[in-house]
Amino acid sequence: MAINYNLAKVYALSDNDPEFVMQIITLFVTELPEDVKQIDLGIKTKDHKLAYAYAHKIKPSLDLLGMTVAHQEILEVEAWTKAEGKRKEIVDTFESVKSQIDKAVKEIKKDFDL
Repeated sequence: MAINYNLAKVYALSDNDPEFVMQIITLFVTELPEDVKQIDLGIKTKDHKLAYAYAHKIKPSLDLLGMTVAHQEILEVEAWTKAEGKRKEIVDTFESVKSQIDKAVKEIKKDFDL
């Protein structure tokens, strides 16, 4: 049972096409962990452009998978990158996003035998 994600938008978008749903969740579990690493690197090295690019890239996925809190928090990360803020200002927010994505990825892998 999905606790850390919600596929309602994915099913609505796909007209309940199971192949499309599988493509979306497969992309999520394969690409987002790598994207998160790039955001982490950008934050740690104060490479605001790198962090922004990957935060911007994952934003629609978080929305599509019904991860409302993570979506709001990635918007905060994006705003931080634009303002070129200090690292300590964003670490907790990013860690929360990372944790939610990790939980969703594990849950999706289990739920869909990936």
